[in-house]
Amino acid sequence: MRLAALAAPALGIFLIGLFTTFNPLNARAQNLGERTVTGTVVDSATNPVQGATVFLKNQKSKTIRSYTSTANGHFYFAQVNKAEDFDLWSEKDGKKSEVKTVSSWDERAQFVTELRLK
Repeated sequence: MRLAALAAPALGIFLIGLFTTFNPLNARAQNLGERTVTGTVVDSATNPVQGATVFLKNQKSKTIRSYTSTANGHFYFAQVNKAEDFDLWSEKDGKKSEVKTVSSWDERAQFVTELRLK
């Protein structure tokens, strides 16, 4: 009886350690590495917008990177940490797009989106 009382907690701790340390789902959830964040800035009529400022803000550190959209409205951010969450939006001439989230739960190596100025 006494052996069972000692063995049960030890077995429980072992199983918890086994599933939290060696579970392949945990390695996948860590989402290590980098991604690119790309897309197009468009106006309300979906025409490409040149010269819009696109912002990529790290939700934790609050650091912001920016990019000016090209003649065809494109923007590009490289080396974006997949393990962190970011806010993404664009602005030009007093107009602003909705803020989109680039989530650490998203496993894609390329995050591609359209930012519509309103």
